[in-house]
Amino acid sequence: MLTARQKLAALLAPVAVLAELLAPAPAHAADQAVSRNPVVFVHGYNADPGVWGTLRGRLKTAGYTDAELFSWGYDTHQSVNEVLSGRLSSYVDQVRRQTGAARVDLVSHSFGSLVARWYAKFGGGTATVGHWVSLAGPNHGTSTAWACALWDQACRDMTPGSWVVGHLAEGDETPGAVAYATFWSDCDEVVNPDGSVALTGATNVAVGCLKHNDLLGDASVARGVQEFLAS
Repeated sequence: MLTARQKLAALLAPVAVLAELLAPAPAHAADQAVSRNPVVFVHGYNADPGVWGTLRGRLKTAGYTDAELFSWGYDTHQSVNEVLSGRLSSYVDQVRRQTGAARVDLVSHSFGSLVARWYAKFGGGTATVGHWVSLAGPNHGTSTAWACALWDQACRDMTPGSWVVGHLAEGDETPGAVAYATFWSDCDEVVNPDGSVALTGATNVAVGCLKHNDLLGDASVARGVQEFLAS
């Protein structure tokens, strides 16, 4: 026969089990979660942060929050090396302070690739960038930039053989511990030749026949970017 104390213990046992199931996870469980860098988007020539709406949305569907996604806006008619890369550096520092992250991931389109790449290579970015992504970037110059090179510094920076393009190509094209990726199209009407986008040492992804700006909203490109950022 059970004593009164044994009966009470038997009655309370299910309650104890339920309490254990409902209890908050231990504090160390959060430490086991996979961490990721905030993403800084760098738009291209004659564009603005609004071009990232679709890709931002796809990354949010994949689990990112607005607090992890930042779209930098800037005057695209200024020089890559003398002005813009320094301003990007300041913006990245601001994002790092705001989020507490040691590194950010840079995702750039077109002309923005040169700005982000100059920062990564010459502006201290090898210490603050985790992943670097170029969508249709004129990384080795594009002949279409000659159309505006006479009056626009950014266009001059994008021309094949320019001072900026030449210095970025010197030595290691993908320096440091940064993971680099490029996405390029063989139907790009802005970047000519198409092979200008790919970099030695990067993961270079051919996306098929897409127009220059179509890379910004293409689902397969977004999936490729997401998977690369998670690698």
